[in-house]
Amino acid sequence: MALSLSDFTKFNNIVVQCHDNPDADALASGYALTTYLKSQGKDVRFVYGGKFPIQKANLLLMTERLEIPAEYVTSIDKPELLITVDCQYKESNVTYFEADNIAVIDHHQVSSELPAMSDVRSAYGSCSTILYELLQKENVDINSDINVSTALYYGLMTDTGGFAEISHPADKDLRDFAKFKIDDILMFKNSNLSREELSIAGDALNGARYDDEYRYGIIEAAPCDPNILGIISDMFLEVSGVDTCLVYSILPFGVKLSVRSCIKEVRAGELAAYLAEGMGGGGGHMYKAGGLLKKDLMEKANIPYEKESLDKYIDDRMSQYFKDSEIIYASNHHEDISQMSHYVKNPVSVGYVEASKFAKPGGKITVRTLEGDVDVDVEEDLYIIIGVEGEIYPCTGERFKRSYKKLSDPYVYPGDYPPTVIDMEDGARISLLPFAKSCLSCSSSGVYARELTNRVKVFTAWDEHKYYLGTPGDYLAVRADDTSDVYVINREIFYKTYAPAED
Repeated sequence: MALSLSDFTKFNNIVVQCHDNPDADALASGYALTTYLKSQGKDVRFVYGGKFPIQKANLLLMTERLEIPAEYVTSIDKPELLITVDCQYKESNVTYFEADNIAVIDHHQVSSELPAMSDVRSAYGSCSTILYELLQKENVDINSDINVSTALYYGLMTDTGGFAEISHPADKDLRDFAKFKIDDILMFKNSNLSREELSIAGDALNGARYDDEYRYGIIEAAPCDPNILGIISDMFLEVSGVDTCLVYSILPFGVKLSVRSCIKEVRAGELAAYLAEGMGGGGGHMYKAGGLLKKDLMEKANIPYEKESLDKYIDDRMSQYFKDSEIIYASNHHEDISQMSHYVKNPVSVGYVEASKFAKPGGKITVRTLEGDVDVDVEEDLYIIIGVEGEIYPCTGERFKRSYKKLSDPYVYPGDYPPTVIDMEDGARISLLPFAKSCLSCSSSGVYARELTNRVKVFTAWDEHKYYLGTPGDYLAVRADDTSDVYVINREIFYKTYAPAED
């Protein structure tokens, strides 16, 4: 069901519960929800169980400075409603309490059957982001309570490795929108490393392995908090001759990864996703990212969960990434179209937005989509096309006239996350959908295209600093009327959009 926080207000006696040994995201999520329910006049407690109360210095500071009423309990009176946040009811890391009704708000993978009242968004980087969006839905501005907004910001920060592992645009929205107490955030961050963890970092750096051909390095660290891996990665990247690095730690449940890059040809988030592909998950932004290789998935793939096998798997995977990647700079690339097939666009309805309707020419905007952020210079005749799967790409006015026909039909967005634009001058967030109209693709010249058999990174003429990734099965395309326009088209989108030309 589509869950709303107002669904909970029909109950009076409510307990909000986070997982045992709570982290910052669990505390922030529970705090935000508890604060909302109290504002609705409800009798609510925020609790957690486990063997011990909170002990980490940064979390103790967080609860004290932000006045988070998290109670350590071993039992509770049976409430009308129990809501678990950042976890799922009856999971192994959640103390079991009985209740008349159960609800779940979480961002992890679904582990068992969910109750009717549930909102689980596994693609999100933090549960704090879900609470942010649920509060927005109730017209609650998180910034009206600086303690709540600071908590949600810090919860997202810690669950995404200092924002290094952010990939979903909703997480970016919380990161950019939340106001926070900078003194508190700095205090929490600077209370995150113990003396033992400092020793772990030093020992790890002494065992670095290098690849001089592709200028990357790999380090294994002893089991530690994921934030420590990020600290080691940041230090490792400062080594001369290392443009990209991976730091990993073998834990009982999986291998935690931290990835860094300082070159545009390797996007850290994309590398992390590649390393974890089929074995877990990974993501982040251009320079910082993280991921997890899950123990159970590796064992299912007949990869023994032991140090020697894991070291080899990681070394091989890292090496293969660089060997298999082809890089194309559209501005000076000349594709041999004689080896490609000619295709024309199907007459499909898509969306378009005239950039001048919401941004001043001469400025710069960031278009935020599920595929990532795209920086675009705003020109008088700039159009933004919204494709058949909700994908976004820029288009000049001249090219728009050649390739599309405006329609009077209302535009219906086909995707899950409505695309937004960030004005880079003032940081204003603008939704594209109120400005979107329908058009029909009708290009006569079409494209020349070939199916990819390897990974290809294309730096387009639109953005020479960020590449578009193509993987085996996708298509590399060159506009028939402008062979300098080289780009990648997702396989599914290609077959929905193009058909062989009758040459």
